[in-house]
Order: sequence, then structure tokens, then C-alpha cells
Amino acid sequence: MELNNIRPAVGSVTRKTRIGRGPGSGKGGTSTRGHKGAKSRSGYSRKIGFEGGQMPLQRRLPKFGFKNINRVAYKAINISQIDALAAEKELTKVGIEELRAAGFISRNQLVKVLANGNITRALNVEANAFSKAAEKAIVEAGGTIAKI
Repeated sequence: MELNNIRPAVGSVTRKTRIGRGPGSGKGGTSTRGHKGAKSRSGYSRKIGFEGGQMPLQRRLPKFGFKNINRVAYKAINISQIDALAAEKELTKVGIEELRAAGFISRNQLVKVLANGNITRALNVEANAFSKAAEKAIVEAGGTIAKI
């Protein structure tokens, strides 16, 4: 067997049916489109969600909810993460720049410190927001907080 005499398996390759090529082809006349109606016309393309004139699903279902345009989204950082970062890098101050350098947040994200975990050292923590429990835990460990 050489590359020049390889052939597809018998029956695996069939010729494309040529529709609209006269009555002798068996696919002439209406060219498999049926009689009349939008689908038989050239240029027809069904609109997304169109259900043949029936009220579409997206119009039958009620609207619900809303988007609050004044919502402020914070990236949550736990005090255990801050403590681990401070231990690893031997920091006394953990702020936005340190979190960004460590890959915890991206450029424009706001940070909220949450009280999940334990803090074992006195740290100066700088963030956009703090939960009350996180504030209490940081101060009890001998650290300070600074809201930006």
C-alpha cells in the first residue's frame, strides 16, 4: 500500500445532492422546500426565538430582579490570608500594593477584609472596607486598621 493508491472506504463518501436541477433529478420543482410559506422563499432566515407566531418563551415569562447601578463590588480577603502573606514575606504592613504584588487582587479591585481564620501577629492592615469581626480580630492581635 502506498499513499498514491489509498481510497476512502466504500460508501463513506457520497456526492452532494444537487437540488433544483430539473424534474429528472427527483429534486426539482419546489427543491425540497415544500409549497408556499416563508420557508420556501429565498432569503428566509428564522429569527432567534421565533416560534411560528406563537408568543415566544422570552415574552411569555415574567421579568424579575434588577441590577443595582450603585452596587460596590469588593474582593473578599480573609485575615488568615493576610496573616499567611505577612508570615511569608515578613511584613508589618499589609496594604493594597502588597496584596496586588502577591496576586490576590487585580489593578482596580476594591478590598474588603473578612474575619475568616486567625491572625497571629500585630499588623497594620490597609483596605477599602473591613467587617466588624475582622476589625476586632486585628485590633485584639495588637494591629491597626486603616480604611482607604
